[in-house]
Amino acid sequence: MHKFKFLTLLILGILFFSCGSNSEKKSSYFKLKTLENKSGFQLGDTIEASVDNSKDREIDSIRLYFQENYLKTLKSETGFSFSVAKNARLGRQKLEAIIYAEGKVDTINEHLKIYNDTAPKAYSYKVINEYPHSNLAYTQGLEFHNDTLYESTGHYGSSSLRKLDLESGEVLEKINLDDSYFGEGLTILNNKLYQLTWREKTGLIYDLDTFKQIGTFSYNQSEEGWGLCNDGEKLYKSDGTEKIWILDAETQAEKEYFQVVTNTKIYSKFNELEWVEGKIYANTYQFPSVSIINPKNGAIEAVIDFRGLQDRLTNIDDLDPQNDVLNGIAYNPNTKKLYVTGKNWDKLFEVEIIKK
Repeated sequence: MHKFKFLTLLILGILFFSCGSNSEKKSSYFKLKTLENKSGFQLGDTIEASVDNSKDREIDSIRLYFQENYLKTLKSETGFSFSVAKNARLGRQKLEAIIYAEGKVDTINEHLKIYNDTAPKAYSYKVINEYPHSNLAYTQGLEFHNDTLYESTGHYGSSSLRKLDLESGEVLEKINLDDSYFGEGLTILNNKLYQLTWREKTGLIYDLDTFKQIGTFSYNQSEEGWGLCNDGEKLYKSDGTEKIWILDAETQAEKEYFQVVTNTKIYSKFNELEWVEGKIYANTYQFPSVSIINPKNGAIEAVIDFRGLQDRLTNIDDLDPQNDVLNGIAYNPNTKKLYVTGKNWDKLFEVEIIKK
C-alpha cells in the first residue's frame, strides 16, 4: 500500500496533457463509435466499435485502418472489433473508416488514447558526491562529452553555452547568446554541439573543438525548444507538449515523434532530456522527479523521486520556488555515473538510483 501511494504521488507530480477523443473529419451521414463511447485503451485490449449509419444509407463496403495500418473490410455489417497490438504506438492514435456508399466515398476519423499496459516503477536516489555549481546558471541543458561537462543556461539577456570543470565548477569556456535568444537544451553528436532556444524556433550549432557557432536550424513542426539529447545517430527534442520529436542528425529536420504515456495518462512538460543506456531520462518542469522513458514507444517505465535534494543546497533561501527548480541531467558513459542539478542551484550532485 505504501508503494502504491508513493507511485501515485509521483505521477500526480507530473503535469500532464490528457488528450480527448474527437473526430478529425465530420460526416453528415456516418460516425465512428466505440462501445460505451470509451476513448482510452491499453496495449492488448480489444476495441469494440461500429460505424453509425444514422441516415440509413446503402453501404457497399467499409475499409478500416488503425494507426494507418489496414485492419479489415466490412461488407454488410457495420460493427467490428480488433485488438491493440503489444507493439502499437502509444498516445492519441487515429481510427479511420473509408466508407463506400451509393456511389460516393466518405472518410471519418476518431482519435483514441492508447496507454501502456504496465504502471511505472517507483525509484528513489542516494547522493554519492556534491560539486560546486554556479548559482547564476539558470540550467537548461547539461551533458558530458569525453569527461568534460557542457551546460546551456537560459533567460533573455543572460543565456549562455558553457564548458565546465566538474570538480571545481569553474567555467572553462563561455559563449553568451544574443539577447533575443532564451537558451534551452543541448546535446553533442559528431563533434558538433546543438543548442535549442525556447520560443525563437531556432537551434544553434557549434563546432565542438573551436567552440564557435557554425550554423543554425529551424523547428518546422514542434511548438518550442525545451530538452535535447541523442542516441549516437538521431536527436530527440521535447517541446513542452506530450510529443518528443525525432530529428535527422544531418539536417535537423523533425522526421517523426512519439508521445509520452503511462498506463493511465498522456503526459507533457518534459524539460531536460538525457540519453542513458538506451532510455531517455526526462525531468518534468517544476517538479522534483525524473521519468525514465522507453524511446521505442514513449512508455514511462519508471519515475525517480528527487524530493529532498534541493534541501541540500546552501542558497535554498535565495531561490524562487516556482522557477529555480530541478533541471539538468548528465550521464557520463565512461564512468557510468549520473549527475543532476537545478536552475540557479549552487550544487551539482552525483546520484545513485535506488530501484525498489
